[in-house]
Amino acid sequence: MKFQFTRRGLNERSHMIQRALEILPGFLSWSILIAMVVLSFTRPLLAAILVIVFDLYWLFRLFYMTLFLVLSYLRLEIERHTDWLGRAAGLKKPQAALKELTASAAGRDWRHRASSWFYAKDLAQFAREAAPSPAIGSIIHVVIVPVAKELRGIIEPGVASLAEQTFPRKQIWLFLAVEERAPAAVKADVKEVASRYREVFGELKVIEHPSGLPGEARVKGANTTYAARAAAEMLKKQGIALDNVIASCFDADTVVSPQYMACLTYHFLATPHRNQASFQPIPVYHNNIWEAPGITRVLDIGASFFQLIEATNPETLVTFSSHSMSFRALVDVGYWPVDMISDDSAIYWKAYIHYDGEYQVIPMYVTVSMDVVAADSWWQTVRNVYRQKRRWAWGVENIPIVIRAFLHTNAIPLYDRLRLSVKLIGGHVAWATWAFLLTFIGWLPALVASREFSDTVWYYGAPRVTGIIFNLASLALVTTVILSLCLLPKEQPPDKPLLRRLVLAVEWLLVPLIAVFLSALPALDAQTRLMLGRYMEFWVTDKKRTG
Repeated sequence: MKFQFTRRGLNERSHMIQRALEILPGFLSWSILIAMVVLSFTRPLLAAILVIVFDLYWLFRLFYMTLFLVLSYLRLEIERHTDWLGRAAGLKKPQAALKELTASAAGRDWRHRASSWFYAKDLAQFAREAAPSPAIGSIIHVVIVPVAKELRGIIEPGVASLAEQTFPRKQIWLFLAVEERAPAAVKADVKEVASRYREVFGELKVIEHPSGLPGEARVKGANTTYAARAAAEMLKKQGIALDNVIASCFDADTVVSPQYMACLTYHFLATPHRNQASFQPIPVYHNNIWEAPGITRVLDIGASFFQLIEATNPETLVTFSSHSMSFRALVDVGYWPVDMISDDSAIYWKAYIHYDGEYQVIPMYVTVSMDVVAADSWWQTVRNVYRQKRRWAWGVENIPIVIRAFLHTNAIPLYDRLRLSVKLIGGHVAWATWAFLLTFIGWLPALVASREFSDTVWYYGAPRVTGIIFNLASLALVTTVILSLCLLPKEQPPDKPLLRRLVLAVEWLLVPLIAVFLSALPALDAQTRLMLGRYMEFWVTDKKRTG
């Protein structure tokens, strides 16, 4: 189907629908918050009942998410030492690989047996589909790294991690996509890094993205799209089939696991409809975790946990931050949007709509590590965190475009369109409201109760019920703290590693305030801006490392 994935250049009717849908998330969030405050003063009994119902729902939801967080973390641990290239080779003769796997599984530890079970499941499905796959030697990885103001200390560790892959490095093409408006020092550093690693990879090109191209906004997607088009031209000139090419888009600070390309190759080959799929690793924020303030550590570990939970449900998984996809799909859908901030999630929706719903995201249990937000002062760090989370929350801009596309087509089943629309809207509204309801507004009915309410059982019972709910929720918090410590880098700082771990555990007590002021408030800010038509431009997060 033909649909322009943009809010620009719309006809009058489409523009009216677009604006109405832009208003919707912010309107819902503000309505919920204001209505609960008003009810707390005018109908405290009704407000108290609603608060308890919400708290119970939140508790069940919390336990549900904690369970899948634990399962997802265990899967990550299980696959930590997997030989992905060996598994990719086994796809050529899946039946033989299944027999060999069965014979070798006995006597191994539980991790190996569990990993073998997942592999056997993939082999059996692959054999049933009988879908031909390219040879490993024909696979080309095109890696695009956009650079705006990051200096060598940020860029080079990521490039070095690509140079340490277990996958053949001559089959990796690296494109450092630098903005024309970038400072001269940044351009010089990019060229120096390129010169140092040029002989390591099959190709290494520095692509300078011109400023002010027609139809483009100052967003990362415009830069990566320009570089991807240059890569497509190179592939065409060398006669390389796009069906054998995988595109990866990494932020400048992204450091990938040595197994990343091998793991990605395996999942690409094992996916029957590989040209209609994206591949999502687990993001962690370990590059400078011991240098960053506690508030940013907790927030970004929370982001990692959210992706771990999402990985357990591929049917609703959406690409986030650093991700990979078939280059064929990237070309077919017209590359990343060049006028949207949330390019990482927008490319998924763009592909989903282009392929009439026949598009999926494959979770990969391998990590990519990025920087925790840090600046020269505590206050500047807080400001940067707020702006980064507001930029993440600007993914709300997907809602009006995606729903408008759903109204435009009947090729996607109505149930799927409704289900995904509700998930999109509900996710952003929950992001902007839940922390306010749990931390502040939920306690208002008892605090401002009228005499009639204060004489009821509900007045005395509501705070106690709420307290019990929060005490039960503390079990989930303890589990989260334990997993956050397990997820830390294996290499610990030499000075007082135990003390640092204890401090990190204690920092989780700040979650209520952090969730309100550095998560829900930025989300509400982003929705309000979209509601008022005050569109944002891309802001590049400051990166700071001392190591």
